[in-house]
Amino acid sequence: MSSITADNAGQYGDSRKLAARARLHSQYTIAETAWFPWVAAQLSLKPGDRVLDVGCGPAWFWAATAGLLPADLDLTLADLSQGMVDEAVARCSALPFGSVRGCRADAAALPFEDGAFDLVVAMHMLYHLPDPAAGITDMSRVLRPGGFLAVTTNGAGNMREIYALTTVFDSAPSDPAAEAFGYDAAERSMRSQFGNVTMSQHPASLRITEPEDVFLALTSYPPGDGADELQLTRFRQAIAYAFGQRSGVLEVRRETALFLSRKMI
Repeated sequence: MSSITADNAGQYGDSRKLAARARLHSQYTIAETAWFPWVAAQLSLKPGDRVLDVGCGPAWFWAATAGLLPADLDLTLADLSQGMVDEAVARCSALPFGSVRGCRADAAALPFEDGAFDLVVAMHMLYHLPDPAAGITDMSRVLRPGGFLAVTTNGAGNMREIYALTTVFDSAPSDPAAEAFGYDAAERSMRSQFGNVTMSQHPASLRITEPEDVFLALTSYPPGDGADELQLTRFRQAIAYAFGQRSGVLEVRRETALFLSRKMI
């Protein structure tokens, strides 16, 4: 099992370590449309839709897009971490949704009735599951006929310029999320469950100018967060060398996509 799929309460008890990784994207992304608004524009939500966000985390997506969405959505925020659920509900309760509720839930055993939702969203979370296909199956169960499942994940080439530096931790020089549940797995699993899937890749890249942000992001989760002092020193040296070779600016390719399937029956 990839380290990113392990159940780690220290990682997701709250949003602090997640924020270290999110900073890379919020500060350095080059894109015509930012990631969250880009996703929101493709969801085709209607007034009054019942929406379930599985693995909601701190609900940054909903905070960033509330003004772009119908104001009376019935939003359910679910996460395995109660700390994340509490933070998400607190953040969204002040936003213009019709209703907001939170629920601690296992993505592969959702505590909701069949056909309870018009849209289920699973953003960058299926690679955390031991069996992502089981999660997709249960998300399909709680969708009404005609409802949609929206999944986001990363491709094999995502941020390869950064992940190449983590070999000092004896890691593969690639995105661990994509290794666990990347584009091919998303396409295969969703088509198998629904018989249909469309994929859209967000056109974006990173232009990173601060080496310390790379260090903080990649030491916020395993194996970087458990590295010893020698490994951390070598990692800082590898980062410094990479920036030095590129005149102080690290250009990084992004591969991040939305997969959308409709429940036909």
